[in-house]
Amino acid sequence: MCGKASLNGLTHPGCLKRSGIDGIFPSLVYNNFCKKLIYQYKFRPFLSDLREVLGDLFYEGLLAHEELYRSYTKDSIFVPIPLHTSKKIQRGYNQVELLSKELSKRFGNPTLPMLKRVKNTLPQFGLDKRKRLENMKDAFIFRGMKSDFGKTIFLIDDVVTSGATFVSATETLKKVGYKKVYGLALAHGE
Repeated sequence: MCGKASLNGLTHPGCLKRSGIDGIFPSLVYNNFCKKLIYQYKFRPFLSDLREVLGDLFYEGLLAHEELYRSYTKDSIFVPIPLHTSKKIQRGYNQVELLSKELSKRFGNPTLPMLKRVKNTLPQFGLDKRKRLENMKDAFIFRGMKSDFGKTIFLIDDVVTSGATFVSATETLKKVGYKKVYGLALAHGE
């Protein structure tokens, strides 16, 4: 993955690898307002009720992606990017899991926790692309059901910049047999 934006959200044909992500569809631009909103949502547990508003914004932004509809099927599965256990205990909840459940309500597809984060990674903020990829390497293990292999997976995350988290999660899912894995992000930054 070159890290450059594509017009349609799909991975560039020259960048596509067998174990690589098939495309990333972000909803919002990670501008100052969006940063403040997501920060409040992530780190202020009493503001977790923002999930409904953010769920609406996430869903509405995704509706603009024509290629998403070509990739999406009614039996697709939403898989939230998990937090490491220590971060989930500290925060009290996984904000991405709540967003994934909001998308599930709107699309009618299940949210399944198919991944477990086994590496307590550094925050990605401030790391260059190479260090982000290194930081996320082998961060996840598969914990889903192998009966779902024919289904398309949509990984859910709050913010995508370099795509390193999606890359690592996709590699984990494709190693066990999934063929199509896409990323859905509430916001995208640079």
